[in-house]
Amino acid sequence: MAGFSSLAREVRADLRAARQRDPSALGVRSVAMVATWPGIQALLAHRVAHAIHRAGVPVLPRTIAYVARALTGVEIHHAATIGEGLFIDHGAGVVIGETAIIGDGVTLYQGVTLGGTGFETGKRHPTVQDNVTIGSGAKLLGPIEIGHGAKIGANSVVVRDVPPNSTVVGVPGHPVRVDGRRVEGPDTDWIHLPDPVADAMRALSIRVAELERLVSELGGTPPAADPANVHLLRPVRGRNPAGG
Repeated sequence: MAGFSSLAREVRADLRAARQRDPSALGVRSVAMVATWPGIQALLAHRVAHAIHRAGVPVLPRTIAYVARALTGVEIHHAATIGEGLFIDHGAGVVIGETAIIGDGVTLYQGVTLGGTGFETGKRHPTVQDNVTIGSGAKLLGPIEIGHGAKIGANSVVVRDVPPNSTVVGVPGHPVRVDGRRVEGPDTDWIHLPDPVADAMRALSIRVAELERLVSELGGTPPAADPANVHLLRPVRGRNPAGG
């Protein structure tokens, strides 16, 4: 009974998370969500498989995970540890490895991989703390730890620990502080992401301009009339699509 009560609480939390974070869930009944949301179906199957796995039953948990993968396109190893309120949006191509640990209030978009590296044994998949948002196609590899409230940009490849309340972009992923502010809850603004490569080039451009000025003072020649400027390839304009 205690196991059933825990399972029911987790399922309710998963449904509540989907309603809060998926605009298309507005006005949709819980029964319809369970019947048609692949992310919720995959999570429900995992909750059952994980409970059976913890009870020591062989074969059946792996079979449930296999069937859920075939039906939903979401692969969650039956031994993975998942907290309450996980939301998997769309779900296609999501992979969660055996030793992965996911905290509460985490959001995953399609194509996310929580995978391992090499052939090592033991803890070999990521640990994702509470209130983390991971964008489409992001790959988190190895026994790394993603700090509370972090945001992983789409298609980033993360192979090192991520500090809490930071944003990661690029390949390999570079952690960047988000305006020095604490990030709570899912952050779905994928447009206004920092660009560490452009920032580095801008710093180099400023440094070159300063060196040109010093050389011109020593040599008596005027510096370049038009110092190098770094421009974003695609200037970001418009409102935050996340509503912020």
